[in-house]
Amino acid sequence: MHPKLRDLLQLDEVSPLTTLKTAGSSTTGGFTDKEVLKNKTQHSPAKDLKPEESRVTLKDVSANEEAAASDILLRLKQSGISTSQVESQAPEKYLEKPDSKSSEKSSDYIVLEGSKINEKPAVSEETEDVESFKKTSKSLSSDKEPSKSGEISLDFAKKLKVESTEKSLASLEQERSKFVEKGPDSSGKGEESKSEECSAAYAPEMMGGSPPEKAKKTVRMQSINMVSDNVHVAKLATLKPCPSVGTNLEVFDLNISPGIRSNVGGLQVSPESGAMVEEAWERLKKSYVYFKGKPVGTLAAMDPSAEALNYNQVFVRDFVPSGLACLLKHPPEPEIVKNFLLKTVLFDTHRQKDILVADFGGSAIGRVAPVDLGFWWIILLRSYTKSTRDYALAELPEVQRGMKLILNLCLSDGFDTFPTLLCADGCSMIDRRMGIYGYPIEIQALFFFALRCAKQMLNPESDGKELIERIDKRITALSYHIRKYYWLDFTQLNNIYRYKTEEYSHTAVNKFNVIPESIPDWVFDFMPLRGGYLIGNVNPARMDFRWFLVGNCIAILSCLVTPAQATAIMDLVEERWEDLIGEMPLKVTYPALEGHEWRIVTGCDPKNTRWSYHNGGSWPVLLWLLAAACIKVGRPQIAKRAVELVEHRLSKDGWPEYYDGKTGRYVGKQARKYQTWSIAGYLVAKMMIENPSNLLIISLEEDKKIVKPSIARSASF
Repeated sequence: MHPKLRDLLQLDEVSPLTTLKTAGSSTTGGFTDKEVLKNKTQHSPAKDLKPEESRVTLKDVSANEEAAASDILLRLKQSGISTSQVESQAPEKYLEKPDSKSSEKSSDYIVLEGSKINEKPAVSEETEDVESFKKTSKSLSSDKEPSKSGEISLDFAKKLKVESTEKSLASLEQERSKFVEKGPDSSGKGEESKSEECSAAYAPEMMGGSPPEKAKKTVRMQSINMVSDNVHVAKLATLKPCPSVGTNLEVFDLNISPGIRSNVGGLQVSPESGAMVEEAWERLKKSYVYFKGKPVGTLAAMDPSAEALNYNQVFVRDFVPSGLACLLKHPPEPEIVKNFLLKTVLFDTHRQKDILVADFGGSAIGRVAPVDLGFWWIILLRSYTKSTRDYALAELPEVQRGMKLILNLCLSDGFDTFPTLLCADGCSMIDRRMGIYGYPIEIQALFFFALRCAKQMLNPESDGKELIERIDKRITALSYHIRKYYWLDFTQLNNIYRYKTEEYSHTAVNKFNVIPESIPDWVFDFMPLRGGYLIGNVNPARMDFRWFLVGNCIAILSCLVTPAQATAIMDLVEERWEDLIGEMPLKVTYPALEGHEWRIVTGCDPKNTRWSYHNGGSWPVLLWLLAAACIKVGRPQIAKRAVELVEHRLSKDGWPEYYDGKTGRYVGKQARKYQTWSIAGYLVAKMMIENPSNLLIISLEEDKKIVKPSIARSASF
């Protein structure tokens, strides 16, 4: 085992994706002795409850009230109901820094430390605590003759509030002392205590009918602020709000305990979606293809009401979400992924005894070679290795040879002066004429992703070292080219609108000689003031301004775009929700080609009519890409809302391949039912939302070495 492969594949876990700091925090992420002493002494005795006080008494409380309270609390304790303040898990625990060294890094991405996730029961005790407290108040008001309308006395209510917070303060003080003594890295306990929460005390309804206070749910990051009179709570690190969804992220449980996981693939599901998840796993299992008794892939679709055509075959692109679902399942099923990776790389088309038959576009519609398949294979190989720690598979000579064949084919010399990859129309998921010839963003993003994954897995021995050097040069030039020339936001659109043409030399601003009059009218209305995206294509004198979801999401996961650009892409999705998401996620491209343009570009393709199939159709399989990108940018509420839309109809409609219509309201006119990647895409998205640490197997960190090249663009690789 070569040490370099293991180190590189573990890089995503030991180095965080982002650094979040709060004012006044220590560099270790914990509390210094001075901060603890300051927090103990800074409150005035008139208002605040001191942590060191072991007992609080109120002399004006009658003996009858005390006796009644003691009796009620004793009965609650015997029945197993907790009446002390509890600490609940919050999604923001994944935003913590593991150590001080990572504080030097900066990014807008969410931190997901897969090896340091503390597992706790996701069932919240806070609800039980609130209910027990309400029962206590009600019993006390009934035991004693009510003064007017059944209300308890103000003093007695205050006493209950103080006594209910006493234990939580003592517990918080004890945890804080342990954290200072041991530090955040001692035996892994510091990391656990660092992610604990403390919440404000509940108060019963007071005289005058004022409602009880809502508990302040916060998570301790690196400093403690006083946000109430007598309770220490941590500064809240919130995710960016979604205007259409709100800021309530309590529904996201980032810490699923194995003890409460369901038996449907490791998902913690609600009763409403539990049946749908279970059905999805059953149908995915039925799609397995076996070769010599071993699973080697999944069929594209299993629609009994339609002619099979080529939907009874195993496709590399289609299997990716199925493979990811098997890797994320609890317990995982990596065997099918391993067998698939080996079978696809060990094919020998001259061996007639094999039942399996390989096809690289020779019998495809249009006879176009799928350029993206090699990239997906490398990406899935890295995901398998990351998930299983099976480094031996990637080091097999056959697997190393397979990666080198793909990379040499893509890195070979040609007539291009751009670092992007020249492709024919129909060479990707959009496998029919749709005007994506040239340098489509989907291929460029997958190319970049595959290069970075291969760099981690290639053995530098033999000719591997030279290939790694070529990869380094190419990803540097490619990232600069995409970030610079494919990016479009309101400011850049205005600049292109004002471009001058026929410019010459290296000082030219309009380097591709784009004619401003070629900008389609819809772009000016579509582009919001907040947000941006990578356009579909950049050619000499031609820009394709259409939105392509796959390219933009892959660019986020591979860090092809900057953190600021990734955030802007999510802003655009929120701002143009009705256009890009609609009633059934997600638009593979926007907008649709219509009229004369449709006739010229698609050749009057009857399957790609407006708002259908690849021409503005809605594809549920893309849900997993959106979910992963949203979680990485720190906007899981977007993904959750999209998943909820899918759950309303997808299963009832028979898991179709795609939907038609401007908002995706209708099942596609030629869509196959029980499409395997629609099923797998939903499962992967669901598991990503339930446990965002799953993002680690499909996402890469930003490479700080990728900077603007100092040489001319035409010779940058």
